[in-house]
Amino acid sequence: MTDRTIFLSDVHLGTRGCRARLLAEFLAKHDAETLYLVGDIVDGWRLKKGWHWPEDHNAVIQAILEKARGGTRVIFIPGNHDEVFRDYIGLHLGGIELKRRDSFVAADGRRYLVTHGDEFDAVVANAKWLAYLGDSAYAALIWLNPKINMVRRLWSHRYWSLSKWSKQQVKQAVNYICKFEEVLALDARQKGFDGVICGHIHHASIREIGGIRYINTGDWVESCTAVIENAAGEMRLVDWEARKNRQFLLERRARKRARIAAQAAGVERTAQLEQEAQ
Repeated sequence: MTDRTIFLSDVHLGTRGCRARLLAEFLAKHDAETLYLVGDIVDGWRLKKGWHWPEDHNAVIQAILEKARGGTRVIFIPGNHDEVFRDYIGLHLGGIELKRRDSFVAADGRRYLVTHGDEFDAVVANAKWLAYLGDSAYAALIWLNPKINMVRRLWSHRYWSLSKWSKQQVKQAVNYICKFEEVLALDARQKGFDGVICGHIHHASIREIGGIRYINTGDWVESCTAVIENAAGEMRLVDWEARKNRQFLLERRARKRARIAAQAAGVERTAQLEQEAQ
């Protein structure tokens, strides 16, 4: 089934924290008439410091280009980490439209402002050196994630994000997220929109703020989320990692039940053979 629109952001291709394999799986299983890439798809900041581009990162780019060739309208709104593409606003690259921001009309008639959101971040807009410093600290947490999860997998624990947990524990980060959401909702209201769709802060959410529908697509580093609009204009937040985890648990339980059943059958067969031998 083809959805009407898919929104995703903050993939950060080119970084070790990017969950490109999961995104490639998501793109393979979801089709839409329009695909919005709401910024920070490629992480130019990281790539300037060192080249990291494994095959699964290339698979994501190929999947997006294949959708564009197949008739999906692909709109790319560059963020602060891939701001180099802002020099090409208004052009089409490989069938992908580049826009600074967009006005999106959902199937239910609601008008949404679509923007990455970094222009509302005072740190990024007015003190870029501090943003780079924060990016380095964030990258360090991302670097630790796979090492922690390597140990967790020994006990079959699901993936756990240190960076996501850290943001949830720091009061300033929680306050920042709330303020960011309120500022974007206010801007959308002042511009006459019914809602806003953004990324940037890696915090997926769909909620009402003062009568404005605030939608954040999340990311593909910490949570692996996207927003999908169906034919009726309903927006739903898809947590692909959580879905994969549920599938893993169901499969593990099924294997356990099968193993127990096999063991029971073996015991029963042994008992039968012993009875026959008597």
